[in-house]
Amino acid sequence: MTTYIIRRLFVAIPTLIAISMVIFGILALAPGDPLSEFALNPSIPPAVRQRIRHNLGLDDPIPVRYGKWATSVVKGDFGYSFQTRSPVLDQIKQRLPVTLMIIGSSYVISVLLAIPIGILAAVRQYSIYDNVVTTLSFFGFSSPTFFTGLLFILLFTIKLGWFPMIYRSNIDTPGLLGVWEHIKQAIMPIAVLALFQTATLARYVRASMLEVIHQDYVRTARAKGLHEGSVINRHALKNALIPVITIIALGVPGVFTGAVVTEQIFRVPGIGSLLITAINASDTPVIMAISIIFAALVVFFNLVADILYGVFDPRIKYS
Repeated sequence: MTTYIIRRLFVAIPTLIAISMVIFGILALAPGDPLSEFALNPSIPPAVRQRIRHNLGLDDPIPVRYGKWATSVVKGDFGYSFQTRSPVLDQIKQRLPVTLMIIGSSYVISVLLAIPIGILAAVRQYSIYDNVVTTLSFFGFSSPTFFTGLLFILLFTIKLGWFPMIYRSNIDTPGLLGVWEHIKQAIMPIAVLALFQTATLARYVRASMLEVIHQDYVRTARAKGLHEGSVINRHALKNALIPVITIIALGVPGVFTGAVVTEQIFRVPGIGSLLITAINASDTPVIMAISIIFAALVVFFNLVADILYGVFDPRIKYS
């Protein structure tokens, strides 16, 4: 296992380097100037603007700029934002807790709901419950988060007035009332992400469970007179969850990228809204930092999925 992990890491590092080079090149060649606000300001002389570009390294060739950026990243420094002039890592650390709270809560809820829903749908195949679950999963999986988010705003904010449509990070209400206000404003973005993920995972759980419960060893367990609950929980469930665990691990980076849209809808001050703001302002250091974080998450959770697959399936041996 250790040799396998080391070998995968040696593959992951060149992969991240290649991804960073492609993203950096695209951003460097894309239209837009991070110093456009200075160009529109007549009080700033052209010589001053040129000196600022030189100090930021924007007049260097693209390979030189990438080399300087990569050297700083290796040292743990993602540079300074072109717009706020503050360290990029400080901005990410400021936004990350909100994103982790929204994403973590939604994903835990979706996993806890999808597994029992999918198992029960498979056990009761073609029943009314199974048809309802299949239909709702289809609609939940097919509806993009921006569409579901707008529906939630129309229903729960405009029509019913239950939840606020804008997430505020500056709530200073003391006591339990302040805690409830934080929870209330997070309910809709969490629900939007959890709905999509629950629909997706429930379909995988149902399909995996259907494949397992018709295997010979499950029929043998029933023939021995074991209780149906014991057959499902002790014999079928463990094997059915092997591919599902892989899907769960691989789905974590997808939730981060899906949260970009959801955070924009509800004005959540997280990583997603920071990325959109940076793209609109051509803020290359911020875009690169968040993109590399997303790419590292994909590589890391792919490795986690492979390891978990080997842990839960003894037939797989890593060397």
